[in-house]
Amino acid sequence: MTHNSFLDGYRTPGVFTGLGDFEAEIDGLPAEVGAVAAFVHGLLIHEGLTGAYGVTLAPGRADEKQLHGTAAMLRQGMRLHDRPITEVRAPEHRVVGVCRHFATLFAAVMRRKGFAARVRCGFANYFEPGKHFDHWVGEYWDGARWVLVDSQVDDLQRKLFNLTLDPLDVPRDRFLVGGDAWRACRQGADPMSFGVSGTEMWGLVEVYGDIFQDLAALQNIELLPWGWYGLATDEAGMAETALIDRLADISSRADEAAMAELAELLAADERLRPPLDRVAETARAEA
Repeated sequence: MTHNSFLDGYRTPGVFTGLGDFEAEIDGLPAEVGAVAAFVHGLLIHEGLTGAYGVTLAPGRADEKQLHGTAAMLRQGMRLHDRPITEVRAPEHRVVGVCRHFATLFAAVMRRKGFAARVRCGFANYFEPGKHFDHWVGEYWDGARWVLVDSQVDDLQRKLFNLTLDPLDVPRDRFLVGGDAWRACRQGADPMSFGVSGTEMWGLVEVYGDIFQDLAALQNIELLPWGWYGLATDEAGMAETALIDRLADISSRADEAAMAELAELLAADERLRPPLDRVAETARAEA
């Protein structure tokens, strides 16, 4: 059973999902998942896919992917083009980010629309056959279940990657949250099929790190993909298999009972806690 009090925690803005002075404009968007995803498509562009949109980034533009908060993304969108924030930008006027930015903006707007929504970190197996790419998506409660939404994937990307799945309802076997990916590897999946596209960062350590990123996001702390913390920064922690298996199970379930179990673990082991001081400093710097 999912209680409203649990869901309410995902209906209110977190440290990086407040909309700042843009709430009134965002209120003008339809309260519908497709409309929210289209808004995200129209504001952001993925750093690794700029060429597909015919965009060559000017010097310094790639630094936009270091933005954490949605309000900061929206402000940058206005700097690039001072039209109403809800209007679709030409690709060259979109804020540069990575998959995490798409997912975070999606969750922020869905929360404003009254939905329980959150960000998930894991691996997508729909961009290249046989590969599980490190990826972030949004997730919202539709009244009966949590639905995965890849708000990065627009019509151009559906054609580019020859996708047949519905990005507004991604099947659980096509996107594995961190905990599911860890369990898959423990059950015989090839760890070297899991990693970061375009890099040499592949293998079980990437799955290990994503468990922590996913757990932070479930606490409404959407870190940047390279913002590993605590035990995740120590590869030796992978040897603590009982603990990591337990964390992976929490990531996989992600329900009210799982989050209560996580809270107990966090209270007992500081190595598992997200870097709250760093998060608060970042939020202040972007305000």
